[in-house]
Amino acid sequence: MTDHIRIFDTTLRDGEQSPGCSMNLEEKLKVAAQLEALGVDIIEAGFAIASEGDFEAVTAVAKQCETAIVASLARAAMPDIDRAWAAVRHAKRPRIHTFIATSPLHMRAKLNLTPEAVLDAIARSVSYARNLCEDVEWSAEDATRSNPDFLARAVETAIRAGATTINLPDTVGYATPETYGAMFRNVIGRVPDADKAIFSTHCHNDLGLAVANTLAAIMAGARQCEATVNGIGERAGNAAVEEIAMAIKVRHDVLPVRTGIVSSEITKASRLISGITGMAVQANKAIVGANAFAHESGIHQDGMLKDAGTYEIMTPESVGQGATNLVLGKHSGRAAFRQKLAEMGYDLSDNEFGDAFKRFKDLADAKKAVFDEDIVALVDDQVLRGHDRIQVTEVEVYCGSNGPQRAILTLTIDGEEVTAAVRGNGPVDALFNAVRKLVPHEGASLQLYQVHAVTAGTDAQAEVSVVLSEDGRTARGTGAHTDTLVASARAYVNALNKLVVKRGRSALAAAG
Repeated sequence: MTDHIRIFDTTLRDGEQSPGCSMNLEEKLKVAAQLEALGVDIIEAGFAIASEGDFEAVTAVAKQCETAIVASLARAAMPDIDRAWAAVRHAKRPRIHTFIATSPLHMRAKLNLTPEAVLDAIARSVSYARNLCEDVEWSAEDATRSNPDFLARAVETAIRAGATTINLPDTVGYATPETYGAMFRNVIGRVPDADKAIFSTHCHNDLGLAVANTLAAIMAGARQCEATVNGIGERAGNAAVEEIAMAIKVRHDVLPVRTGIVSSEITKASRLISGITGMAVQANKAIVGANAFAHESGIHQDGMLKDAGTYEIMTPESVGQGATNLVLGKHSGRAAFRQKLAEMGYDLSDNEFGDAFKRFKDLADAKKAVFDEDIVALVDDQVLRGHDRIQVTEVEVYCGSNGPQRAILTLTIDGEEVTAAVRGNGPVDALFNAVRKLVPHEGASLQLYQVHAVTAGTDAQAEVSVVLSEDGRTARGTGAHTDTLVASARAYVNALNKLVVKRGRSALAAAG
């Protein structure tokens, strides 16, 4: 038995059947090209008889592909098979994939056929397809809910009729790894000439077991896996190509098989499918999710900085994800924050770092995600006012449509706290009036008041710029905070501190 696992990608057929995931011809050709770059062995290009558009797409993919086998799905009916062959015959390596249901429920409720009639349909359809194409796959729809004895008879019939691949799908995601693996062992062990066909899996994810079931079947002898990029597909989707491929690659110690998947192309394929279908990849999706290589916990970040192997069993580069992302958030520790500051070019003293880390934690409690721009604003804000004589300690503002607005402001001036409650024409005016009451500076006028968001989102930090002018001297101050009014107070007080320093310098120059 070979150790090569064929990857049969059905993104263009089963994946496209997901609600809202239809693709046009140009998009299908782009996907097919990327699937070849990814290294899949077989591309199921569509269901040729479904529509004229599907037929044209299968034909175009068949003509384009250079290395992959190109397959089209067909029911166990001659018109379906003829249409499939008309489309895939243009391929360098064509395949007809025909199927019929074998479970009692499907045979009775959907097909209205007896078991014997189904066996007859298998023999006729597979032999008809084989006369057209050397490569014929046959699928037992709803295999996992089929009678084991009847399933074995159906498989035997298909192989005798010329099927080169036998697919035993878990059509409704009903199986468990134990039962799915046992089904393959049973069929392969009891069907005459089973060694003349490659056995294939096709697992749906209704119970979240699609990949686990696929791997169990591989261990039981399956050598082809049908799957989709990002696991898209009907209902809860299919087994994901990228998860199967990386499970085999990373756990080769317990899965002694291999695929031809070029793992560095995985993320590119994932993003292409997501972009074309509009089906977003959940952040915590294995292998390709935005958080697959992101770490926020301080304990994890510390381990990652010491040895990436502590918390990553594969590298992001190996799947085309780029670099590991140490996400700064409320769970981050000092090590990750210090590393981020170093990457951004900051060299803070121990005291400055301690203060910056405290302010970072306060910010992380207020925001879901802390971006680089937030760090720049936070540290620059600290550096600008780290040694200021006047510092903002607490801000309370009361405002509304009826007015007047009121601000309660506490400042620390030369180490002593002072507080004032002042009204104003708007919250910012009330706040600045409170500063003027606590630190009289009648000769200074406000020349500029400007606000912009540091990052996107309603929880973004506001960065405020203020320019004060007094006797020909100007001073610019800035302040950042998730609360725009707190940022405003910090900016104004920062400018006032600079103005006080400039006053002192002017006084010294005059005395000299």
